[in-house]
Amino acid sequence: MDLKLSGKTALVTGASSVGLGRAIALGLAREGVKVAITARRGDLLRQAAEEIKAATGHEPAIIEGDLYQAETPARLAADARKKLGRVDILINAAGASRPTPFDSPASVWEEAMLLNFFRLRDLTHAILPGMQEHKWGRVISLTGTSEPYNINAANPAKAAIHAWTKGLSREMGQHAITLNCIKPGRITSEQMLRMHPTEEQRRAFTREVPVQRFGEPEELADLAVFLASPRASYITGTAIPVDGGLSRFAF
Repeated sequence: MDLKLSGKTALVTGASSVGLGRAIALGLAREGVKVAITARRGDLLRQAAEEIKAATGHEPAIIEGDLYQAETPARLAADARKKLGRVDILINAAGASRPTPFDSPASVWEEAMLLNFFRLRDLTHAILPGMQEHKWGRVISLTGTSEPYNINAANPAKAAIHAWTKGLSREMGQHAITLNCIKPGRITSEQMLRMHPTEEQRRAFTREVPVQRFGEPEELADLAVFLASPRASYITGTAIPVDGGLSRFAF
């Protein structure tokens, strides 16, 4: 299937780690998308850029940026437009999950909301005017489960993204801009391997997954690339799990 992505442009956040952002950037580049990748770890960003160039023949633009800083979203948007000409596709893949003890201070919750929701919203709002001007755009945000297993400061932030995305999708549809969320399950990534470093731990962690294994980043990236394409123009305001059947909700 021709996804009709050749010539499009994309900004991908959270692209330095071994995981989802990098896999999505690679998948987009393979479809002929001109990609800019961003994260705060410059050395790992450069490694990712080399991998993408080796696999596709196309070298992505590199934009270092720390989303904890208030000025970063506006600067990322401006730098991406400078390097790409425009931004057709925004992949919000930056974020962090953190189990949170009941008696954690308010600062832990504030920090999780800042990174996982407020900065994502700020960056998206900085990118959207350009999409409106060109009357086409895609925003895809990686979020998390709607069935929390414990107290995690990232969960309310991810739920906020789902609600915000749904509302914003209703306003942006008239501009041919779609907004969707992807909810990763237990997928191999730098964060997942750090949380479960041994094979025994990973086997135990996948017992509740119907397909009985961790997912691979490319399996989620394939969905993200499709949602980013003109082929997915009638899909918006959704939150789609990629979790091997782990979620129990029927809808």
